[in-house]
Amino acid sequence: MPFQLDRLLSFVRFLIKRFMADNAPHSAAALTYTTLFAVVPVMTVTFSMLSVIPAFQGVGEQIQNYVFSNFVPSTGAVVQGYLHAFSNQARQLTWVGVGVLMVTALMMLLTIEKAFNTIWRVRQPRRGISSFLLYWAVLSLGPLLLGAAFATTTYVTSLVLFSGPEALLGAGVVLRLTPLVLSIAAFTLIYAAVPNTRVPLRHALVGGTFTAVLLELARRGFGLYVMFFPNYELIYGAFAAVPLFLLWIYLSWIIVLFGAELVCGLSSSHAWRTRRLPRLLLVLVLLRILHDYQQQGREVRLRDVQRAGWALPDEEWSQVMGFFERERLASRTDGGGWVLCRDLAHYGLAELLARQPWPLPVPDELPPRLDGEPWYPAFVAALQAWHDARDQLFGASLAEWFAYGLAQEHDA
Repeated sequence: MPFQLDRLLSFVRFLIKRFMADNAPHSAAALTYTTLFAVVPVMTVTFSMLSVIPAFQGVGEQIQNYVFSNFVPSTGAVVQGYLHAFSNQARQLTWVGVGVLMVTALMMLLTIEKAFNTIWRVRQPRRGISSFLLYWAVLSLGPLLLGAAFATTTYVTSLVLFSGPEALLGAGVVLRLTPLVLSIAAFTLIYAAVPNTRVPLRHALVGGTFTAVLLELARRGFGLYVMFFPNYELIYGAFAAVPLFLLWIYLSWIIVLFGAELVCGLSSSHAWRTRRLPRLLLVLVLLRILHDYQQQGREVRLRDVQRAGWALPDEEWSQVMGFFERERLASRTDGGGWVLCRDLAHYGLAELLARQPWPLPVPDELPPRLDGEPWYPAFVAALQAWHDARDQLFGASLAEWFAYGLAQEHDA
């Protein structure tokens, strides 16, 4: 237990450091600002998509009431009235106005994807048809799925009301858990689909569950705070619901982004978090893998490196491949993989050592062997010889060097 607890605390510290290094509080503030402007367009698009299907007539307003009653603290009731009025006015706009609303909603999705790509260290966002399909699915299929889910919940409720509690065993438990289950499903899909990289579904599910549960606890805690500490009304008066609603949006985005850090952190091997190879060895290993794949006419992806036995986290992968790209050693393909773009027969190890920005490792701190790397013993021997020659040539202190210079001038 002490070992597992220490490992858990180490993982939590790792997540907090990454959370602050990714400037997540600033990203949450930007997302709050974007959400404030995009919430009305998203509601308008949702109502418009649901009104297309006759069976979903009026479901949009019911979904809105459901969301505000189950996912937003009680302070959102006043804001809900404002948003509903704004949305009704927005639905009377011309096609040009609707186009502007669509652009605003897309800007929110772009901001979310940018924040997630920063967490996953993805430097290239989605482009072209993949980006269009993702955003179109969110703006079109998302409301339809919400309508279907809400219709199912309504059907279960009607069975209980008209046929009695025995109509469906466990219906009360199902109705109480439905908001949490829907929230878990939504966040799982967000974590799995939004980042422009491969995210294991089991990790997305863990992050989605964590975020949904934490949001529910935060909602209840926020409601208690508003109930027992109403001093904010003395300052803002009738306008108090609006800043509280903004504060809740900001807190929600903080939780969502921390959940994204959790999903990303789960993909990082524990061994690499506790003991990492020197960066130069990692550079050489990846160059060797790129060279082998080049001989086979294949491109290299992170999962290929991981399948080869190197539990490499996304952060390390992005940094090293960024160095390769700057040095024009490797380039990204249209499919998202990497290939060598330079003949290693005309690129020496001395040139690599001179250009790589990381310090040379000390031979005594290197692992005794690297499985599957036959070049490693010769490299360690050469590195040891280099360190010995350096100590022999430059081992004297600076005082001795300066005294040597003065003695040469005195003799002259």
